[in-house]
Amino acid sequence: MTLPAPAQVKTLKIDGIDVGGRADQTILEVAREHNIHIPTLCHLDGLTDIGACRLCLVEIKGVKKLIPACTTFVDEGMEITTNSERLIKYRQMILELLMSERNHICSVCVTNGHCDLQSLTQELGVTHVRFPYRYPMLSVDASHDRFVIDQNRCILCTRCVRVCDEIEGAHTWDIMGRGIKSQVMTDLNQPWGSSDTCTSCGKCVQVCPTGALSEKGKSVSEMSKRRQFLPYLTAMREGRE
Repeated sequence: MTLPAPAQVKTLKIDGIDVGGRADQTILEVAREHNIHIPTLCHLDGLTDIGACRLCLVEIKGVKKLIPACTTFVDEGMEITTNSERLIKYRQMILELLMSERNHICSVCVTNGHCDLQSLTQELGVTHVRFPYRYPMLSVDASHDRFVIDQNRCILCTRCVRVCDEIEGAHTWDIMGRGIKSQVMTDLNQPWGSSDTCTSCGKCVQVCPTGALSEKGKSVSEMSKRRQFLPYLTAMREGRE
């Protein structure tokens, strides 16, 4: 997306509330500044937004299709709805599709109780999945000395790819394959433990919203992601710009 001039101030309505924001702010940023909650999964403060998960879809008056709040800049006179019956149904369907695509059985996951996907299903009232479970037999790479990647838990939000590229500067992670066969990979699909570019910083593990990336030797109660890491990411990114 092309960044507008930041000096311009836009006035708009979000959920009927008059708000203002800079022209270079997204709907999500302005909403959060005014304590208006919009659910997200792929968004992370300090990383480039890609609009991949589509959970932050909102309605804009006069626009038929739903719009991702994380990649849409505010504009003068916008009238935005962030929480409607239509949006809730779409968000529930997205979560159901994510849950059905791979193995997300919480009771045997190391991040049970500390998982963003799990929290959102509870928040949005997803009590069952209407779609057939695929349960693909994907790989678990435990070749790294400290970390593990379980592809069965990955939701392809690419937080790990972006933090490794934009903050750490290593670009160890990337995506291979297409569509439902997509997977994250290290280097050119080499085992993580033999990666020449990985600095073992662990940023990818801390930003992962599920149990796809975890630390070795941590129990379920210990494998909470360090949320104080997020302001650090933001400060790092702002320092570069």
